[in-house]
Amino acid sequence: MSLLPELRYPTVTELTTSARALAVQQRGVCGLRQVGVSRAGRPLHLLSVGHARRAVLVVAGAHANEPTGGCTLLALAERVLSERELRDDTSWHFLLCADPDGASLHVTPAPRSLLEYHLGFFRPAGPEQPEWSPAVLPPDRLPPETRALTRVIDELRPYLQVTLHGTDLGGSWVQLTKDIPGLAEPFVKSAAQLHIPVETGASDAAGWPASGPGVHVMPAVGAGAAYPSMPDDARHSTWFHAHRYGGLTAVVEVPMWASDMVDDPAPHPAPAVAIRRLARRLLRDATEVERVLADALPRLEGVDGPLLRAARWSLELVPGLAADWTHAPPADTTMAYVGSVDAFARRLPLRAAAMLRRVLQESDDRGAPRLERLVETWSDAFADRFRARWVPLEHQVEHQSRTVVAAALHARAGAA
Repeated sequence: MSLLPELRYPTVTELTTSARALAVQQRGVCGLRQVGVSRAGRPLHLLSVGHARRAVLVVAGAHANEPTGGCTLLALAERVLSERELRDDTSWHFLLCADPDGASLHVTPAPRSLLEYHLGFFRPAGPEQPEWSPAVLPPDRLPPETRALTRVIDELRPYLQVTLHGTDLGGSWVQLTKDIPGLAEPFVKSAAQLHIPVETGASDAAGWPASGPGVHVMPAVGAGAAYPSMPDDARHSTWFHAHRYGGLTAVVEVPMWASDMVDDPAPHPAPAVAIRRLARRLLRDATEVERVLADALPRLEGVDGPLLRAARWSLELVPGLAADWTHAPPADTTMAYVGSVDAFARRLPLRAAAMLRRVLQESDDRGAPRLERLVETWSDAFADRFRARWVPLEHQVEHQSRTVVAAALHARAGAA
């Protein structure tokens, strides 16, 4: 963190400048090199610390709207440099930003509220996300960022890949492509020390076995998906690319705003009724955004771009997801799981409205004020419903860093 000028989320340029400074200061131990380019021609850089064959790969910036990873990546590089035992027989490699094009479009480096966060929001459509594109595109259509990432995995053959993710509001959790015995204890301890709730019922991991509170292990390829309508099956993402070399991937999620509602393990008294209500609200809210889009489309002839594609893609997910939710909820449904579904049901239409607002605002379209009112109303309602409290940035980074180091040490012990 000391390399950053202030406590905020850095730009890709600032990340690269800080990484270059480390490489110069620690010449012989550190190296920085370009490993690819984005669709728009932006460079993708890899910072390496140490020279051992056994490798850990840490990926930041896979989702443009999850900015904590850039700060964590720098903090980890500094920690590995200062704690020699971490690199005695292990080299560490840090992909500074997997999607620099996306990062250039998410423009909230220091959000003071959920509303401010959403006013500058961007998250690409699934086929344009580097880690997810293999789940929705044929191999010959993968974006260059994805090909660069898989080339790095092929070169390093890491025993552990860690990809740094985050959530706008909720708690912290870990997703593993294979179990890492012993990880849950330091993960939960760190979260408790930093007053970060553990998301025990994350809808992202619905139906997955848990090896401990908030630590979820992905089912094997071929197992049924909890949400069949969702096109981006994690088991076909770049997270599984390390498996061909005997490795695994850990996805470490941390919240920007915390809510204690997402770690309540008590059984929900009426989950089916609650989730059907959330599905209806999801459909209703999405319909409001779709009406604005339908009205504006004739005036947007010739307008195209990642913001519009992402907004439309988000809306296209809604009918199938709502239908998935109306089926029988998982056995032993907890308050935490229903809370996670509630948050998910708020995010999709809010994000679509936020991105479409930016499109219409750039075109000076009459629909922009209507979307701005929706974004403001829904952002405030989201924060109020979940009693959102800001997690200090240094706590976000410390918890994510601790979890990465714990995963590396426990995975190494398990592979020994």
